[in-house]
Amino acid sequence: MNGDASIDIDRADDADVLLSGFPGAAVLVDGDGKVLRANPKGAGLEALIAHDAMPEVQDLVSKARSMGSVAVGTITLQSSKGEIVLETTVVPLQVDRLLVMTRDLTMDRNLRSALVESRQRYKDLVEVSSDFCWETSPDGDFVFVSPDGALDYSADDLIDHPAANFIVNADDYSPLPFFSKRPLEDVEMWFKRKDGETACMMLSCVPLFTEVEGERQWSGSRGVCRDELEPENMLSAAATATTRALEVAGCRIFRQTETGKFGVAAEYGNAQGIEGLENKLENLTPTGEVSAFKIGNWEVLAVATHYRHVINGAICIWKSAAVGAWEADYQILIGDVANQLGIANEQISNHERIVALSRTDSMTGLLNRRAFFEEELPRRVSRLKRSRQTAALFYVDMDNFKLVNDVHGHQTGDDAIMHLRDMLMDFSRPGDVIARLEGDEFAMWLDGIAPAVTENRAKALVEASATMRQFSGSDEHPLGISVGVAVYDPDSGETFDEMLARADKAMYAVKKAHKGGYELAAAPAAGGDS
Repeated sequence: MNGDASIDIDRADDADVLLSGFPGAAVLVDGDGKVLRANPKGAGLEALIAHDAMPEVQDLVSKARSMGSVAVGTITLQSSKGEIVLETTVVPLQVDRLLVMTRDLTMDRNLRSALVESRQRYKDLVEVSSDFCWETSPDGDFVFVSPDGALDYSADDLIDHPAANFIVNADDYSPLPFFSKRPLEDVEMWFKRKDGETACMMLSCVPLFTEVEGERQWSGSRGVCRDELEPENMLSAAATATTRALEVAGCRIFRQTETGKFGVAAEYGNAQGIEGLENKLENLTPTGEVSAFKIGNWEVLAVATHYRHVINGAICIWKSAAVGAWEADYQILIGDVANQLGIANEQISNHERIVALSRTDSMTGLLNRRAFFEEELPRRVSRLKRSRQTAALFYVDMDNFKLVNDVHGHQTGDDAIMHLRDMLMDFSRPGDVIARLEGDEFAMWLDGIAPAVTENRAKALVEASATMRQFSGSDEHPLGISVGVAVYDPDSGETFDEMLARADKAMYAVKKAHKGGYELAAAPAAGGDS
């Protein structure tokens, strides 16, 4: 170290500068291992060396000095709180001057030990899941399977057998998830069932690693397969399992709404005094950091669930503050559970989107024919039979709509359809329901409306439809609507299909007569015949 810019480590100030750059404990020693200077975190290390409590340091100093190269070793110390593990590095600087640096590995070792010790708890968590959970050895054999088994096989039928034996065309996958050394999400795979049939499942997995003689080696894979999505049951089971397996007071699972708020999706356990928990979740990150905080008499752990690095929910567990601080393995396990729930929340969202698409008309966002007739109306009619209230069914069909498309094009036709949608929404209340049955045909169900009010509503609707003429294909054939109305009376004994037929018949009567008007269907005859 020559030159004006060099550091003279024999000078106290220069030695302090050298030591200050290391974030852990660091000391400067002479050739005999005597401490000359120490950084602030090195005070404890200096005391241990001075009292010959770390003879391993002297061995490393001698080794580094004699070989003229860096010497590294791991030193384990006993303390009142257990073992302390230090990675120690000795760097020779010049004759009779060496730099000793230590890095505390205690937390890393404890976390790894906690994870190993918590494997049974992990298995307890997945035992109550409706999914097919598994773990494979490096050879690809199942070493753990959900107790209920899968694919009509028992767990014993699968354990100790190659996972590839149960896959259709296993050679087509590269890598086969059961052998994957990297995380995989939602891989679609075909499995062989016990009865010879096949089943399509979605598989997600993470690789497992163990440390062997200081080296990190792949030791298999762990994952989950899903073939049936039951959103409510899935999250409720997860909340129950987490509470019981971790032996905590309670668990709450959240899903994130489109507005970014956290809504409670499932809960289990004692939630008294845990109010306002969702307000503590705003600072959670999608990278899996666990947040610990206190609410009232509860100690809480919270972690975000995510899918592809985007937060989609959270999971929280809590225990009595009187029990003391959380142990490290709880933080590891809650992170493992959050990883699985992130995938589950994404699947639930996809399921809900599929359900919504299957029930709604893509252009207008209204219910489609199937949802209206097969789901919505039967449910509402059943409710009215109990409450003994009347209701009204409006069949609405656009007049001269084809001419709009022919003359102005389909964009104008779409604008006309959206105009009618908005008009029907203006004539309905929050409890009512509107559907686009097909093309230019709509339906509107008005709950609990009296017969006298029904006719006034139909008349006003037809009058308001005059605004639709702006989309007309010609003045001689203006765009308008024909409306057929059937009043539902639960005391009439009329069937659901008979009511639909009356409304449809009334609408076509308007079409046939003059278009651009409404007609109230005659009340059903005694006995339910129209």
